[in-house]
Amino acid sequence: MARLQCLAPGEDFPPTSEALDYPNGLLAAGGELTPERLLAAYRRGIFPWFQEPEPVLWWTPDPRSVLFADELHLSRSLRKTLRKNAFELAADRHFAAVMQACAGPRRDDGGTWIGGSMVEAYCELNALGHAHSVEVYREGALVGGLYGVSMGGAFFGESMFSRVPDASKIALVALTAIMLRSGCRLIDCQVESEHLNSLGARNISRLDFERELAQTVHMDPGTIIWQLPGRCGDLL
Repeated sequence: MARLQCLAPGEDFPPTSEALDYPNGLLAAGGELTPERLLAAYRRGIFPWFQEPEPVLWWTPDPRSVLFADELHLSRSLRKTLRKNAFELAADRHFAAVMQACAGPRRDDGGTWIGGSMVEAYCELNALGHAHSVEVYREGALVGGLYGVSMGGAFFGESMFSRVPDASKIALVALTAIMLRSGCRLIDCQVESEHLNSLGARNISRLDFERELAQTVHMDPGTIIWQLPGRCGDLL
């Protein structure tokens, strides 16, 4: 029977093939949320997901949900929303605010897994240029967005939020625009959801995901250019 490895400080992750089948993809516990640890994890397709005060849990599910930027599906209604041009866009203007919004109460369960240590760790990654946010504003107010980690030619999406209809979808459209303009296409969505599937995400095996990642993760870290047009209509 597979056993969960408990990581000592500085200890490397076990092979991803040792991840548990149930819960799907749980690979290891413990360790620290330092930039070095987080970047080493993402380089291998591993991400943290836990609720404080639990120890850090590290995951690599199989299958893996991904969105290839050139496979984004824009529904007729979403195109209509974009054409109205009622939303402003920005990248990395208020990274911490996006994380706090993603960590806020949700209608389904009252909260999320994004605790204070996660916010602190990813804000540090943002300051170092490794984590980024895509932000959607209406009349100057932050109404939607997403954040994640950029490495080489891949973006590892962590969470998104929406305070008005379609705002998180617009953030994802803006992210794909950034990726395609930079010659990149791999967006990691981690775990399947109906919301992301409706936008073109699909499941691939862990092995195929790691193969895709190997082709992009060692690209120049400055490959992706984090700039956006001022308004959502310019995404069409």
